Amino acid sequence: MTDTMTTTDAATWAMLHEEAVSAMGRAYAPYSGYPVGAAALVDDGRVVTGCNVENAAYGVALCAECGLVSELVNSGGGRLVAFACVNAHGEAISPCGRCRQVLMEHGGPGLQLAMPGGTMTMEEVLPGAFARGDLDEVRDDIQEDM
Repeated sequence: MTDTMTTTDAATWAMLHEEAVSAMGRAYAPYSGYPVGAAALVDDGRVVTGCNVENAAYGVALCAECGLVSELVNSGGGRLVAFACVNAHGEAISPCGRCRQVLMEHGGPGLQLAMPGGTMTMEEVLPGAFARGDLDEVRDDIQEDM
């Protein structure tokens, strides 16, 4: 685990936590009863948030992380630099594997995450991630063969 203060200061982490708790309060979770909120700092200083939005057809529910990334893209894009996600008790929770992949795409290996055990980088929580470079490498090889 990395030191919380290496890139993001305590005040920023506290602000992200508050924003995540606020987003969690807007979650729509009538089926699981497990509201989730997320907040992240973007490289240009913006803060983006998301909350889970459930659906009677469980498979089409939206997670907080995906809502956050949608807001990121819709509000001008950029790279995520620090991310926090909380449950109904305001406790830090870990993104699932799917969400780790989504966050990797928009934050990269250096994205800092507030995890239950402390701050970690995306590289630490998703080692060996599949990323854009993997696609580019194969496409470049195929185009050279054509």
